[in-house]
Amino acid sequence: MGVILLDEIFGKVEDISLVEKALTHPSYTKELNLDDLLNYERLEFFGDSVLKLFTSKLLYNTYPEYAEGELSKIRSILVSDNILSKIAFEIGIDKRIKLGPAEEKQGGSKRESNLACAVEALLGAYYLNGKTIEIENFIAKYLMPFAKDIDEHFEKYNAKDLLQQYTQSINKTLPVYRTIAVHGPAHKPEFEVAVEWDDKILAKAFGKSKKEAQQNCAYEACKILNVIK
Repeated sequence: MGVILLDEIFGKVEDISLVEKALTHPSYTKELNLDDLLNYERLEFFGDSVLKLFTSKLLYNTYPEYAEGELSKIRSILVSDNILSKIAFEIGIDKRIKLGPAEEKQGGSKRESNLACAVEALLGAYYLNGKTIEIENFIAKYLMPFAKDIDEHFEKYNAKDLLQQYTQSINKTLPVYRTIAVHGPAHKPEFEVAVEWDDKILAKAFGKSKKEAQQNCAYEACKILNVIK
């Protein structure tokens, strides 16, 4: 995907150094022997709360008839690495994030957790720059469209937990996920994963990341086991 200018989303800021920090992975400062305060960890800590605050507000207003438990279930998926990394790819964070050479070689620019943390750090950076309206608009545009699908197909997003609850209820054991193969080029891999339980392969599935493949695999297994109708 292309790169969307951050100025187009959030507008220009007074302290651009915060945005630069938000796009700097800890491996960059570690491998180049720089001060740890120059990477995104502090901003990610703060941005996590910013993300939850504005997401909670939008969910509260979007679903006025939902109780706290229902809102919490949707939010837990909305702010997950899986969803945040999709947004990161959409706006081109994978092409902007600064990584250490070793992390870059290991495909760090495509790693869900790295991208999700960068998105949270960016929200922290822009909040500190006074961009509250822009942050709310960003979350409404990029995050909230996932809410409807999550609300209507929660089992699909929560399949790993559902499968684990099922297997533990039967014989107190956990399903095991194994990566069978990685297909495609290094910059755009597709993971093939199998889930095993009780000495049997329940299902196989693909995904753009190991986590996504595991979730898809669990969903297929839940359907086979009639955990999900």
